Amino acid sequence: MTDTILEFYAGITPFYHLIYPDWEKSIDHQAFQLNAIIKEIWGDQVCDVLDAACGIGTQSLGLAKLGYQVTGSDVSPDAIERAKREATARGLSISFSKADMRTVFDQHAAQFDLLIACDNAIPHLLSDQEILTAFQQFYACLRPGGGCIISVRDYESEAMTEQEVKLYGTREENGITYLIFQKWDCHGELYDLSMYFVEDDGSPNCKTYVMRSKYYAVGSTRLIELMTEAGYVDVARLDGRFFQPVIIGTRKAQ
Repeated sequence: MTDTILEFYAGITPFYHLIYPDWEKSIDHQAFQLNAIIKEIWGDQVCDVLDAACGIGTQSLGLAKLGYQVTGSDVSPDAIERAKREATARGLSISFSKADMRTVFDQHAAQFDLLIACDNAIPHLLSDQEILTAFQQFYACLRPGGGCIISVRDYESEAMTEQEVKLYGTREENGITYLIFQKWDCHGELYDLSMYFVEDDGSPNCKTYVMRSKYYAVGSTRLIELMTEAGYVDVARLDGRFFQPVIIGTRKAQ
């Protein structure tokens, strides 16, 4: 990961919960949705989960609340520190550590029943080779028969014109209104993302925070091909089950 990505998440970490209209409800709702997928595809055999792109803990916290034994890792030390605080505040026991998705098995050297990487984390990897490396590391983290769940933007349905704006709307917190939006500057399969948080406290001047990163607009068809190349079986895309399209795969049973 580049320093740019670390800077991006250092800046966005204090605001990340504002992306969701109600973060607490999203924590519970996303865990409910993920749990339904887990039970349907892998039954009751999933106990321990590695969240390989945990961020501030949105999915880790919810799954831990449902009783899963969760380990979380992320490339951003700032996100990890906030995730630790959020888990402590909720009385949840989750092990968090810093790890790049491309070396996640090297970091954990352990195998889990399930690995997840949600909320469009994979497209931070800017080439097919980087994604394949991550998928191979994910595979090594799974026990035979273990499952992998990723969620990504549906880039195949995006226009990917030269410049786009994605409006998230407004949020209210501690008497302050935040206007939140993204600007995409597209260059073929890659695009530069600028994430804006405009802070309005009612005074004549607003304060604007902007964080910038680069993404790979990789389609789910290509991701399925790369997961299959990494060794997964029963690879499939699931729609209408999560707030983003979900791609699942299973490590071959021995």
